[in-house]
Amino acid sequence: MSMPFYVAPEQVMKDRADYARKGIARGRALVAVQYIDGIAIIAENPSNTLRKVSEIYDRIAFAGVGKYNEFDQLRVAGVRSADLKGYQYSRADVDARSLANQYAQILGQIFTHEMKPLEVEILVAEIGVSAAADQLFHILYDGTVLDEKRYSVLGGDADAIAGRLSPELAGDVPDLAKAVKVANRALAGSDRTLVADDLEVAVLRRNGPRRAFARLDDAEVSNLLAS
Repeated sequence: MSMPFYVAPEQVMKDRADYARKGIARGRALVAVQYIDGIAIIAENPSNTLRKVSEIYDRIAFAGVGKYNEFDQLRVAGVRSADLKGYQYSRADVDARSLANQYAQILGQIFTHEMKPLEVEILVAEIGVSAAADQLFHILYDGTVLDEKRYSVLGGDADAIAGRLSPELAGDVPDLAKAVKVANRALAGSDRTLVADDLEVAVLRRNGPRRAFARLDDAEVSNLLAS
C-alpha cells in the first residue's frame, strides 16, 4: 500500500498566497485618496464597460483589482447584503465595517478551504459626516482586513505606487483636482503617461445628496488633470 502524499499546511498556504498574488499582479492597480470634500477612487482601467469601482449603498463604494468576474461576484453579494440589511432594519445601519467583515469571512473561508483562492483585492470605502469619520477598508485575498487612513493602494505594484503617493500626500488633505493628479502620477510611474481615457474615477461626496457616489466622465477627469 502506497503512502498518501503529504504537503505541510504552511506550504499549502504559501502556495495559495503566491498563486493569488500572481493573479492580482497581472491586473492594473487602483488608488483611493481622501480629499477635502470626500473620497476619490482612481483606477487604471481603459475599458468603458467593465467597471472596477461601483456603488454599494448610499454612502459606500466598492472597488476591486484582480480577476474581474471574481470581484464582481463579491460586489453583487455586497449590494444584496446591504439592501437586505437596510430593508430589514434602517438605511443608517448599513456600514462599511460590517460589509468589510463579511467580505473578510468569505475570502478567508475560500482561501483556507478551497483548492483555488480568489485572485482579488477589494476596497470598501464609506464617507462620513466629517473627514475623521471616513473609512477605508482594504481586504486581501486571504481575508486580512487593513483599516487605512488618508489613502489606500490595491494591486500587484502596490508598494511602489504607495511609495510614490506617500510623499505627495504628506501635507494637508488635498482638493479633488490634486488628489486625482497625484493618484494619476503614482499609477503611471516615471516611464508612462496616463490620460483621462486610461482612468476610471469615482467619488464619494460628503455634502451631496443621500446617495454620495458619483462617477466622473472623461471630460471631467481631463479638466481635473489640466487644472
